[in-house]
Amino acid sequence: MYTNEYTRKLYLASSMTEKRAYEVVRGRLMPVYPRIREIIEFCKMIDAKRLGVAFCTGLHDEAARVVTVLEESEFTVASVRCKCGAIDKTNLSVPREYKIRDPDKFDPACNPIAQAHILNEAKTDLNIIVGLCVGHDILFTMHSKAPVTTLIVKDRLLGHNPLIALYSNYHKNIIKP
Repeated sequence: MYTNEYTRKLYLASSMTEKRAYEVVRGRLMPVYPRIREIIEFCKMIDAKRLGVAFCTGLHDEAARVVTVLEESEFTVASVRCKCGAIDKTNLSVPREYKIRDPDKFDPACNPIAQAHILNEAKTDLNIIVGLCVGHDILFTMHSKAPVTTLIVKDRLLGHNPLIALYSNYHKNIIKP
């Protein structure tokens, strides 16, 4: 499968991005780029011009910063919020008891399939996930025509840093159900 021309292009850019993310500093191999920079460098190598940002409404400030950084890096950016469409969860077959707050009130559903279709219509070359929910990220990725990478993983409890749960004794009792 690595002989496909597009796959080879992505794989080569991946390897080059990985290599460029390290430098020898005072005799030690050290990482030198944050993930946002790696995404920027990767996109330049694959000649991506139009980037999509699919974001969670709870991370709208972070998404705005991401868009600014990407635009300052000379990309055209289309972004779409998870609650696009303003559909109540019950209209998407979610039982009322799974609404976040009052089951009798409007609770806007996340709409990852619409997010993907909106970015497909924008003809993005690569899409970036900023904090979509578990499962919503999967649906978004399944329906995106462009390749997808994740910049921010949603972890409500741990400030969007899920690795903390693996390293901290404070969290060991909440990992397993």
